[in-house]
Amino acid sequence: MKAIDKRNGGALLKYEQIAASIAIDIKNGDLKKNEQLPSITVFSKTHGVSRDTVEKAFKKLIREGYVRAYRGKGNFVIGVQDVRLRVLLIFNKLSSYKKIVYDAIISTLGESAKVDLQIHHYSPQLLTEIIDENLGYYHYYVVMPHFAHDVEEGVYMKILQKIPRNQLVLLDKDLPQLDHAGISVYQDFKHDIYHAFVAANDLMEKYKKIVVVFPSHSNHPAELNEGVLKFCTQTGKAFAVIADVGKEVLEKAVLYIVLTESDLATLIKKSKTSMLTLGKDLGILSFNETVLKELLNITVITTDFERMGRTVATLIREGRAEQVNNPFFIIKRGSV
Repeated sequence: MKAIDKRNGGALLKYEQIAASIAIDIKNGDLKKNEQLPSITVFSKTHGVSRDTVEKAFKKLIREGYVRAYRGKGNFVIGVQDVRLRVLLIFNKLSSYKKIVYDAIISTLGESAKVDLQIHHYSPQLLTEIIDENLGYYHYYVVMPHFAHDVEEGVYMKILQKIPRNQLVLLDKDLPQLDHAGISVYQDFKHDIYHAFVAANDLMEKYKKIVVVFPSHSNHPAELNEGVLKFCTQTGKAFAVIADVGKEVLEKAVLYIVLTESDLATLIKKSKTSMLTLGKDLGILSFNETVLKELLNITVITTDFERMGRTVATLIREGRAEQVNNPFFIIKRGSV
């Protein structure tokens, strides 16, 4: 590595001089791909500059795509500068719906971006590890902030605040209480389900009671129940939340809302053995659209996941910090 000019008489600041010198070495092949840079302490002593200056230089090289930092290991050369936009997607889980979002993001960003995907599985600890290992390497961090119901809000708020405000992108769920200047493309679970029910009130008139099947192990947003309760209160319908539809005795004039595929299958089986006619005496409304539900003629309440992916990718590509609601709608079929 070439000697660093300690004078600061030029247009570049000292850390910029260091970063530029290292970048030249990478371009010229003097520093090879996967080669480890000296530690901040060693570099500081060797070249007679402060640790703070070296740290700023390394962070600049990371932002520009020359270097990658690995927690506990150090900084390694990636190669010649990657000028593409770097985006890290951090989803809560893998599912058919998430794949639609992912595919829409990839197709919208195209070759202009390098997109990586990691899963936090509703775990704040795993989210912390993902962010700590990747902080400073990506231009945008797209997080689905869904966590288990027993996780306190302050825990994941503190984690998300590690990400620079203008690099944090919230996807699928908004957190208005989080002060950030970034992008948000979200479902407003409470208000969206309420407004979707109001818009389809003609379908609901024949039902005297609405039951949400909400398994005890479910990580679905509890705000869904609040939105349904609001609709029931305003329309004079009875409302209940149950954890196990397998134990339910099916009743006439009841609309069941199911969140999981297994509960949907159980409810369809039970309806076939009852004396109640599906879509007339008994209703089933399933959460999120799939091809199978279309084939089974099941009414669904869903959002447009492809639109969600396209929207967030467009905002990232154009650098527009906006908050966009991706609302629910009901696809009317024979089960309601």
